[in-house]
Amino acid sequence: MTISIILAVLALSVPVIIRLSRGHGTTPEIDQIRSVDLRAFCNLMDPAEEEYLRSKLVPAEFRRIQRERLQAAVEYIKTAAFNAGVLIRFAEAARRSPDPATAQAAAKLIDNAIRLRSYALRATPKLYLAMVFPGRRVSPAPVAESYELMTRQVVLLGLQYPTGKISAAL
Repeated sequence: MTISIILAVLALSVPVIIRLSRGHGTTPEIDQIRSVDLRAFCNLMDPAEEEYLRSKLVPAEFRRIQRERLQAAVEYIKTAAFNAGVLIRFAEAARRSPDPATAQAAAKLIDNAIRLRSYALRATPKLYLAMVFPGRRVSPAPVAESYELMTRQVVLLGLQYPTGKISAAL
């Protein structure tokens, strides 16, 4: 029975994994960057918050709420991965800048955006598995940390290359 559930979760997560790894087919524009509320994401993943809910809710209600929280976390991760894809394309253009500082900042942004997408690929199936087994602990903290670092790198790159719309959207 448990193996059947695990296989079902894996089968459901394969399209998400493929989509995150390939990008989204069309070349996204800077205007397509979506806002990510890191505080809300971190709250969803906070073990202390989970324990608080577990102690205050009956088990069936806790499992339902926890699944909703994990689904919201998956959406945050998908959005962060999408934004990373947009920023990779933007930074590739900036990396060709004749200014060495701009090219270096763009290269760092690309590296971190790729790392974030990698973390997203690993975290998403874990979150889906945790939806099936709500007591399972999941910590996609590298996603939040990497997203925050990527945001700072966009700001640094913006000092040398026009990124005003991007910085405001993140």
